[in-house]
Amino acid sequence: MAKKRTVRRKKVAAKSVGLAPADTKSLDDPAAARLAAQVDEDGGAVLAAYREPFGGTPILLAALPIDRVEPTPYQRDPSQPHVKRLMNVIETLGRFLDPIVTIRQGDGYWTPNGNHRLQALRKLGARTIIALLVPDPEVAFKILALNTEKAHNLKEKSLETIRMERALADADGARPERTFAFEFDQPSFLTLGAAYEERPRLSGGAYQSVLRRIDDFLDEPLKRAVRERERRARKILAIDDDVADIVNRLKKRGFTSPYLRPFVVARINPIRFSTSTEFDFDDVVDRMKKSAGKFNVEKIRQEDVVRAGGPAETED
Repeated sequence: MAKKRTVRRKKVAAKSVGLAPADTKSLDDPAAARLAAQVDEDGGAVLAAYREPFGGTPILLAALPIDRVEPTPYQRDPSQPHVKRLMNVIETLGRFLDPIVTIRQGDGYWTPNGNHRLQALRKLGARTIIALLVPDPEVAFKILALNTEKAHNLKEKSLETIRMERALADADGARPERTFAFEFDQPSFLTLGAAYEERPRLSGGAYQSVLRRIDDFLDEPLKRAVRERERRARKILAIDDDVADIVNRLKKRGFTSPYLRPFVVARINPIRFSTSTEFDFDDVVDRMKKSAGKFNVEKIRQEDVVRAGGPAETED
């Protein structure tokens, strides 16, 4: 896999990009007009229609019936502590000031980045939610990739990414996986996501460093790419079974470090000292499996584990 090159951002002159404030209100867009009519039919209300100032694309500011809005089905599950914090903020202020982003989907609306706010308002008994309604439904996948509402951990990001690939495969399974590199961010998220679906308590962080070096986006159509991700995930889970057995044997010898699993994975990683940037996924994984089968716990010393360090075994 070729090493990624750092792209330098070009300098631009101050106040040279986008629309002037007065230009944002001039909107004559048939798709936005049709969408506004649908909002009215749904029992909502369009509060404003404008062109967003950076790219000039049409946006509707709408009050939507809250029971018509759902999170995109492929995103992570909401964090209940985060929902409770948002509920406290909204109640303390006595107002909701941060509109969610939505797209029209079926006979309702999907939000790719406002699920926590949506759940907070629902728990507070709200009837209406304010949303920025985007006429282009494909933008939902890009918004999800850029979601910064709450930091993801590796498990959440991986599950969200494989769910996104499945949704895209259902919608247009003929497009190559590689064309969605922006939306997916890292190919390792797809393989780990499929693995997490099978084994929710997988310590994926132990495998992330090697997967980032050997995994790549596929030129296969999405429907076939999903099956390939599942195949790769099964190979990782087979190694994880061996690693779990090795960790248990080390524990029986008195090792108690939280870094045992990452330590074992690092020891069986055949490319950890390689400077190459191109690897075959199956070749590396098969060699890892073979190394795990020959792992001799009797040769491991406590100081080896201490020196190795690394991420803790559990992830939350």
